[in-house]
Amino acid sequence: MALYGAPIRAGRMTERTKALIRRPQRVVAQRTVDARTRGEPPDPEEDERVARAAKEHLRQQWRDTLENGHYGIRTIGAILPVMEEWLDRRRGVLTYRVTQVVSGHGCFGHYLHRIGREPSTQCLDCGADDDTAQHTLQECNRWAGERVAAIEVVDLSLHSVIAAMLSSERKWNAMASFCEHVMSQKEAAEREREAAADALPLRCRRQGRRRRAFVRQDP
Repeated sequence: MALYGAPIRAGRMTERTKALIRRPQRVVAQRTVDARTRGEPPDPEEDERVARAAKEHLRQQWRDTLENGHYGIRTIGAILPVMEEWLDRRRGVLTYRVTQVVSGHGCFGHYLHRIGREPSTQCLDCGADDDTAQHTLQECNRWAGERVAAIEVVDLSLHSVIAAMLSSERKWNAMASFCEHVMSQKEAAEREREAAADALPLRCRRQGRRRRAFVRQDP
């Protein structure tokens, strides 16, 4: 938890947040020093056994939570059957745009309508009624060429795509390339709709504190 997003937020940390992170580190260090002072050096084998047991316990808790989840059902249904392979993989970076397609939280008409940024769920690329992440991945005519070239599975359900990604680095990279190409274009189209002179009020860029801070940092 302490390291989540560390490369992004490290330069923006205040002294207060640094102190909060150092607090648990200090506790662990003090306990280690106390044990060595008493002549009780840590047993590497015991440390490994405890760490392994804690890891398995955490994974089981995570699995139980996902099995009883009420949100993100599509994503959970795709990853849960291969959860161990997903967590233990040694290749494949989960990029921002891969995450958008896997989670469904991105520049999709369905999601943008849900958060009040589009008047309907319609796909503005092909005219379909419901522009979901799965529609973009499997059905939208706009991306037919990219889909054939990048995703080498017949069944384009998210579960099958995830399984293919885990099977080889080449297939993972092909899927990542598809997501990068498609989502970058969908994002560019959304920015154009936001900047249009006749843009609907709900499409206009938000001017809140976080948006202003982002604009100041954007070169």
